[in-house]
Amino acid sequence: MNLAAPILKGIGRFAADLLVPPVCLACQVRLDSRDALCGACWMSISFIRRPLCDRLGIPLPFGTGDGPLVSAAASADPPFWGRARAVAIYETGGVMSRLIHAMKYADRHDARRLFARLLADAGHELLPDCDVIVPVPLTYRRLVRRQFNQSALLARELSLLSGIPWASHLLVKARDTPPQVSLSGNARRENLRGAFEVPEGARPAVADRRILLLDDVVTTGATAEAATRALLRGGARAVDVLTLARVTTPTHALP
Repeated sequence: MNLAAPILKGIGRFAADLLVPPVCLACQVRLDSRDALCGACWMSISFIRRPLCDRLGIPLPFGTGDGPLVSAAASADPPFWGRARAVAIYETGGVMSRLIHAMKYADRHDARRLFARLLADAGHELLPDCDVIVPVPLTYRRLVRRQFNQSALLARELSLLSGIPWASHLLVKARDTPPQVSLSGNARRENLRGAFEVPEGARPAVADRRILLLDDVVTTGATAEAATRALLRGGARAVDVLTLARVTTPTHALP
């Protein structure tokens, strides 16, 4: 057994901690370990735990046992995907939203390993049932402008952690769409109708596969719905959805 490699690795980590001490990813207070949050920042995040809606992943006020629960919103307007999970509620100005914003718009990827651990925890029921992780794609123009796809970055990290393969070529965004920020749920759906597709050459790799669709934030569910529909049209057997955060409403009326 070669003991030199772990010893050298430990020495390297010690030296790195001396040169650049580990800090909280959100508030930069000193910590004992890297890729982590301090206690205060961690406690400020509204993590989504059970009881929750099995279909939409939204928190519910109470549960009726250990089995799957379905919210009134999911019953009234069932989503195209099978199950959805999110790490936390998206709160504007909160720790999670600031970390996501820094990753997307400030080119700060230092939280990616923390995000992967959080996604693996939130998606622990979904990961054993999926064959491949597929990130929500950007159009080529937006990808060139941003230089990276945050969902693909998350998919790669989650794949490294879970051992489940990921693939960015199985789903593409075929056309640019106007910004969705000011649009209602129905308007977002219309805006994204037909925007995603499975390339002809990727159909054999999608056919009869169980897909875990990965994105950073779900607002109304319009993007996840459009991407799911494209994957199902492309031959996928089932699609589940996993995200870092999701916007909720007081009545949880929006999928």
